[in-house]
Formats: sequence, structure tokens, C-alpha cells
Amino acid sequence: MQKILIVAPSWVGDTMLMQPMLARLKQRYPEAQIDVLAPLWTATLLRQMPEVHGVIANPFPHGALKLLARYRLGKQLRAAHYDQAIMLPNSFKSALVPFFAGIPLRIGFVGEMRYGLLNDARKLDKHALPLMVERFAQLAEAPGEAIRYPIPHPRLYVAAEQRRSLLDKLGLSDDLPVAIFCPGAEYGPAKRWPVPYFAELAQLLRERGYAVWLVGSAKDKEIGDKIIALGNESCRNLCGVTDLSEAIALLSCASLVVSNDSGLMHLAAALDRPMLALYGSSSPQFTPPLSDQARVIKLDLPCSPCFKRVCPLGHFNCMMHLTPQQVAEYIPEATR
Repeated sequence: MQKILIVAPSWVGDTMLMQPMLARLKQRYPEAQIDVLAPLWTATLLRQMPEVHGVIANPFPHGALKLLARYRLGKQLRAAHYDQAIMLPNSFKSALVPFFAGIPLRIGFVGEMRYGLLNDARKLDKHALPLMVERFAQLAEAPGEAIRYPIPHPRLYVAAEQRRSLLDKLGLSDDLPVAIFCPGAEYGPAKRWPVPYFAELAQLLRERGYAVWLVGSAKDKEIGDKIIALGNESCRNLCGVTDLSEAIALLSCASLVVSNDSGLMHLAAALDRPMLALYGSSSPQFTPPLSDQARVIKLDLPCSPCFKRVCPLGHFNCMMHLTPQQVAEYIPEATR
């Protein structure tokens, strides 16, 4: 039996995009035990992936070297006797724990002077593999082997009883078709559609027969409160009310999701919910929502995508010029 350690990305959306790679590993090694070294905030999501055997907490803050602590963790993992490790982040730090664990085969893309840490170091051709999901999938193949297309879309499933239990717990009704807004984006404000635009769109949706729920982390609660304060008192602000597993269950209730490019966008895509995905500073040519039911809405401005956390030009036109009326053109009629 192969024992495989995956060093996972830090972001929820990127974690969802690695699922097709996990599925491919299971195809190649049906009896494999796949464990994932990941931040605690993605553990709930990973435990919903059937390919994952166990989750090992990655305790290191973003950007922190903590060489001695990484050595100690690697030493602890030696007892697991992993056969191979796959490093999805391209950083030097991400390759340290598998090296210290003495894992015989250590796979990843060349980056940040990792030659000594990887013994299957692969050169990334960004033009041949423009999508993040493709790059992850490549690391599941043997050296020199091409990716198998089509790459399956990431998928999540929520049981009906779990959904009903959560709605009862939160005092929610799904008597009306539900539109869920995901107004946050952890990476930075350049990814976030303006609050007044979300508020105006919420009013339009309610006029068309939708109930509107706002879903996000505790950091997004203030955004949700502002949307409600702008004439949407009947909307429910659920930002910070749920954990990640409950947020996934809520998304599964949606007849429509309107989201910035965020982790929740990728979760809604994995649930195959009808979705309008709003892009500004980032690019759907790299991390699109992988669902046939998702529609990307963006303006093709010369300055976009810039991939910055804050608009470097100060005008934020990529989102400011994407009006609620333009987005509303793509809203389907409310159906259950």
C-alpha cells in the first residue's frame, strides 16, 4: 500500500482545486493512504473529500520559516513511513517537512532553490498548464507523463438531512428560492465587488422572488451588515455564524450564488450551484469556478487582472464599472 503525504495550499479555494489531483492518485494507487498536511482552517473541507485518509495540522503561519519547528514535525512524521510526498505550494518552506521526514520520493515544481529538497523536481510550463487545477493534476502523474483530460471538476456533496438540520438550527426557510451572496474575499479588497452594488442587487433579487442570504467568515460580518443596512432588512446575514462545513451546507441550498473570486466561490462550484462569479483583479484564466453552471462576469480592462490585493491605480475600475444592472442581466428567473 502506498502512503502519500500531500503538502496542501493555504487557501480554501486552492484546496478545493486539488481534489482532482487526489482522485487521480487514487486511480493510480487504489489502496493508497493519502494524508494531507494543511492549515487548520481547511481541515473541515479536507475531511469532506473521500480521497483523504487523515489531516495533519500545519501550524506554521504564512511566511514563517520556523526551521527548528519544521524539523521537529518532520522527525515526528518519520514513524508514518510515507512512500512519497507531493508539495503543491512552490515555496522553499513547504518542502522542508517532507525532507526532514526522510520521505524517499519528494515531488514538486522547481521553485525557490528547492533542488536539494525535492528529488523529483519538475519544471512548470505555465503556457501548457495555464490553470491551477492542471498544475496540481500534473504532480499526480509519473515523471514525463501527460495529464489525462478531461480533468474532472471538484465535487462536494451535502446530505439532505444535514441541510435540513442546519436550516432548523438557524431558523431559516427554503420556501422561496434562495440567492446566496458571498461578498468577502480573504486575499484583499481588490477582489471585492462594492457593498452598495451587492445591496442594490439584493433588492432586485427580492423583487424577483428570491430570499437573500449572506454567507462568509466573521471578517465579512461588517460587509453583510452594511448590505442589510442599505435597504435589505429582510436579508439574513450569516457571515461568521457558521463554520466551514455549515457554510458548505448553506451553499448547497442555493438556487443562485453571487460571489467574488473567493474560496466560497470554488465551494459553490464544487456543489454545482448556479452561480455568477465576479472577477476584478484576478483571472478566470487561472482559477475559474469549475462548474458548467457557473458564469464568469468581468470587464476586460487593460489594467486587469493585476493580481494585487489593493488597486494599484487607485480607481478600482475593474469592479466599480461592473454595475448591478450589468450583473442583473444574467439573473435567471426564480425557480425552486
